[in-house]
Amino acid sequence: MSGHVVPIKTYLLIFFALMILTAATTGAAFVDMGFWNTPVALAIAAAKMLLVVLFFMHAKYTHGLTQVVILCGFFFLALLVAFTLADELTRHWGPQATSWSSMNVIVLHARSLF
Repeated sequence: MSGHVVPIKTYLLIFFALMILTAATTGAAFVDMGFWNTPVALAIAAAKMLLVVLFFMHAKYTHGLTQVVILCGFFFLALLVAFTLADELTRHWGPQATSWSSMNVIVLHARSLF
C-alpha cells in the first residue's frame, strides 16, 4: 500500500502561510473596518481552512469518493448556514407584538360590545 508523499518544503511553506494568516487575523481584530470586520475575518479563516484541508488532510492528492465526501460536507454546511440566515433575516416579517396597555384598550372595547 503506497500513499502520496509530500515534501517537507511544502509542509513548511503551508505552515508559514498559516502563521502569516494567523497574524493577519490578529491584526484585523485590532483594526476597525466597520461592516467589513466579519467578512475579512471569515475570508482569512476560509483561506486557512482550505490550506489545512488541501495539504494537511491530503484532499488535494485524493480522487474519487473522498473528494465527493468532502464536497458533500461543505454542501451540507452551506445548507445549514443558508437555513440559519433564512430564519434570522425573515424574523421581522411577522405581525408586530403589541404592548399590554394597548391590549387593555382592546379588551375594554370588546367588553363594551357585549
